[in-house]
Amino acid sequence: MVKDVLEKAELELYVQESIPNVTHQRFKLHYHVTPPVGWMNAPNGFIFYKGQYHLFYQYYPYDTQWGPMHWGHVVSPDLVNWELLPTALRPGNEQCFSGSATQNEGILVLFYTAHEPINKPPYYSESQNMAFSFDGINFQKYKENPVSLYPPKGAVEFRDPKIWKNGNYWYVILGSKSEDYKGMAFLYRSKNMTSWHFKSVLAKSCGQVGHMWENPDFFEINGKFILLISPKGIINKGDRFKNTYQTGYVIGSFNYDTCKFKPETYFQEIDFGHDFYATQTTEHNGKRYLIAWFGMWDSAHPEDAEGWVGAMTLVRELDLIGSRLLMRPVEAITKLRQKNILQGEFKHNSILKFEKTAEIIVDVDLLVDIELEIVGAYGGDQITVRWNATNDKVMVIRSGDVRQVKWRPLDAFIWRIFLDASSLELFCGDGEVVFSSRIYPSGDWRVINRSRQSLYVLAYTLERSIYKNQSESTESTVKPLTTKNNKEKYLDLNKIIEMY
Repeated sequence: MVKDVLEKAELELYVQESIPNVTHQRFKLHYHVTPPVGWMNAPNGFIFYKGQYHLFYQYYPYDTQWGPMHWGHVVSPDLVNWELLPTALRPGNEQCFSGSATQNEGILVLFYTAHEPINKPPYYSESQNMAFSFDGINFQKYKENPVSLYPPKGAVEFRDPKIWKNGNYWYVILGSKSEDYKGMAFLYRSKNMTSWHFKSVLAKSCGQVGHMWENPDFFEINGKFILLISPKGIINKGDRFKNTYQTGYVIGSFNYDTCKFKPETYFQEIDFGHDFYATQTTEHNGKRYLIAWFGMWDSAHPEDAEGWVGAMTLVRELDLIGSRLLMRPVEAITKLRQKNILQGEFKHNSILKFEKTAEIIVDVDLLVDIELEIVGAYGGDQITVRWNATNDKVMVIRSGDVRQVKWRPLDAFIWRIFLDASSLELFCGDGEVVFSSRIYPSGDWRVINRSRQSLYVLAYTLERSIYKNQSESTESTVKPLTTKNNKEKYLDLNKIIEMY
């Protein structure tokens, strides 16, 4: 059908962003944002606008591998129920790399990096572009792109703008690296969002925090400022920094008059799991929320056989206690609870059976070892969640690959474990320690208590909250490309035909 349309089309081409349905999408997540088809990585443009939370993401609908970047788009009233919207940005001469969103007098503004090939080293250029929407659905790129915002001398890369307003000025922070390969973050200021003035090197690696800083964010919580970054190139040190790339933060003070940031802590990882990168935050009603790409570069993605790759983590509410940034699941996640599987004693070697989703709350006795084995009914990946009372460490072990960290509960002596069709998220206590890991079981979930003692457990199944009232191959993702140039610019027609 699609092949026939493409063969008949002359100047007008309609592309349905859909790969044929697989009979059984066993890994498709039920309450995490995933792409309708194709590839997803970093979240972009997370914002509350006209009564809804908008989330955009790096998206390539025509393959299950990274390709020319689009911006996918979903919305939610409560951060747990999500609706799919049409693709917000499509590449022209430029790829639409990561960025952020703000609003100005009722207009939703997307601020993103335009990544374009050039004929000399480094063989690409990166500039900052804008796009606008009056309804939060249809977007028009700024006709004067790129905006007047230039890297300082010595900056080798320059991308991922995060924009916000304070007083009469707009501010934006961008990630970069120096000529001697040290990660950096630059701060700019503007009165109109089109002409920007360099204000400071907000922070720079001393040589230990990576050679390139991506997806920077900067915000205030409880009187302190948080610089949140995703560095590339940090060297593994024991239990720390074991993923290909990292995401973490520095706490400090900041003066809007001088535009100087004074760090007060070292760089700390924010999530200790196998699959967590490229965060975005937004603030609404005095609360700061975070979401991240539930993935990692160079990882295997078994879901690609089903025509899609990538996911977002659960949205987390942030808090700052002392020198630790806490992450808690948003309160609305409790709306998804359905069947109560267990409330009470979970005996040694007993098995809890779930289908594709679960929330498991475990009372944790820190004086004894605890071990939960999580497997598929018919095999596949296996993951173990363990508490070692001797060294005070929480461990998440996926097929022998260990992630572990010391945990000192602030108040709540519990674990909250969230299982989706191919993911695990573990929140310890009040969010002092969090692990996010993708896992691919065969069949439904089985959770086995391998501890030597019984545990007190409260367990629920969770309902589907992603696109539940619409098909993921909805026609809302179909947009007309109306010129011959658009055919050449956006698509390899032979590749599209082969996919069908």
